[in-house]
Amino acid sequence: MQKPWIGVVPLVDEEKKSYWMLPGYMEGIREAGGIPLMLPLTSDAENLKQLADRLDGFLFTGGHDVSPKLYQEERSPLCGVCCIERDEMEKRLFDLAYQNDQPMLGICRGIQLINVLMGGTLYQDLETEYPSGTEHHQTPPYDIGVHLVTIGKESPLYALLGKHECMVNSYHHQAIRQLAPGLQAMAVSEDGLVEAVYDPERSFLWAVQWHPEFSYQKNSDSRRIFEAFVKAAQERKGEVAQLYGIE
Repeated sequence: MQKPWIGVVPLVDEEKKSYWMLPGYMEGIREAGGIPLMLPLTSDAENLKQLADRLDGFLFTGGHDVSPKLYQEERSPLCGVCCIERDEMEKRLFDLAYQNDQPMLGICRGIQLINVLMGGTLYQDLETEYPSGTEHHQTPPYDIGVHLVTIGKESPLYALLGKHECMVNSYHHQAIRQLAPGLQAMAVSEDGLVEAVYDPERSFLWAVQWHPEFSYQKNSDSRRIFEAFVKAAQERKGEVAQLYGIE
């Protein structure tokens, strides 16, 4: 069986007019046994459908704030920079992958985007809307855990890691306010924020607020998350191959 192909949503730098990528997203997938591909920035429906038809899973990366328009709120002055092109692309890509039940993993912005697309809302600025003593915006190095999360014992994350608590790195100023109806929390921070979610109706739809792409080299929990994602993509690839008689 060939390795699964994983589409990785591009990061965007408007000032430099460029698309770019953090190596941890790519290397985390590669070391877990997948082949990562950085996707083009496009909202073209036909192009995205072709990508969804050919790839085995999708990683929704960090980056820009999600536009409050997607959850029917006015933009706060403290909301960060949004990228409408990313919002449009990722919404269409998510819908296609969701319909196909393709494995998806969201990281940082990714958990926020998935929550919004499934009907949830966000805190636009944690410092003013949800003040606490928990560190959610650490300084370098980013591969060190700075706060604890509690993992639900009935969650697939607990089944994967075999622990009720773990330390995570943290670099975000927005977070889930209202959890989407179709999602269930897998982990919660010390101050009560939802830090990991999954959709029990999908084969693999997970998202985390922390950053395994920064910590996978040092942290076995981060590696296991990438491995679980790639394993799900590998299994789907095998199912599709069997369905169509592909060796």
